[in-house]
Amino acid sequence: MAKLNQAMKDMIAGELAYIATVDADGNPDIGPKISMRVLDDEHLIYNEMTGGKTQANINENGKAIVAVANQKAFKGFRFGGTAKLYTDGPYYEQAEEWAKGKFPAPKAAGVITIEQIWTLDPGPKAGKLVEE
Repeated sequence: MAKLNQAMKDMIAGELAYIATVDADGNPDIGPKISMRVLDDEHLIYNEMTGGKTQANINENGKAIVAVANQKAFKGFRFGGTAKLYTDGPYYEQAEEWAKGKFPAPKAAGVITIEQIWTLDPGPKAGKLVEE
């Protein structure tokens, strides 16, 4: 598993994240996740609010990549790993609490185990795997 450093955590907290998934036929899907946040050093969590294609793809194969970037700083990261959706239990309860007063209750809480991290910085570091 890969670990988040403080710069990555700060970027996730301050920028809009996008999640990419793929269906069984290899068709990609991407969408913004305003609720993406750090769960711990090795996991991200988000509220699955629409229950659409992202949810279907994760339920189908559990593959996900999250991209987040700071356009002004020309810095970013791509977090790849395995995603799982929870409709009850502690992760779901945490997602419900996060949404209170801001958004409707989530359809599920998505937890992504980060297996690899790549840089999205331009130049010689572009697309390179971040070493632990």
